[in-house]
Amino acid sequence: MKSSSMDTHMGNITIDKEVIGQYAGSVAMECFGIVGMAGINVKDGLVKLLKMDNMTRGIAVSLNDNKLVIDFHVIVVYGVSILAVANNLIDSVKYKVEEFTGIEVDKINIFVEGVRVID
Repeated sequence: MKSSSMDTHMGNITIDKEVIGQYAGSVAMECFGIVGMAGINVKDGLVKLLKMDNMTRGIAVSLNDNKLVIDFHVIVVYGVSILAVANNLIDSVKYKVEEFTGIEVDKINIFVEGVRVID
């Protein structure tokens, strides 16, 4: 399934998963401690920081039982609490994506792929 769909009294609303991923990524980038999304080269096992236009490659959105599951592959700032960053990311994304889409977020999985020193 490429998109999520809702039936309302006015008609059918369809939201593409790519749109949800872009919005979730922009919310994530506003969170303290997040440097960016990570792109993983499976062949080489390398992790690289994605630019804003490729950000959704580090985010996977799926729909299970009309609830969203969002996976983030992120790079965090060196020296911050990963637990605090992850909790902030989960709270922010869950609230804003549910408000934006009207679809309940069931799970947010965070995979920390790297740490970067920021000047």
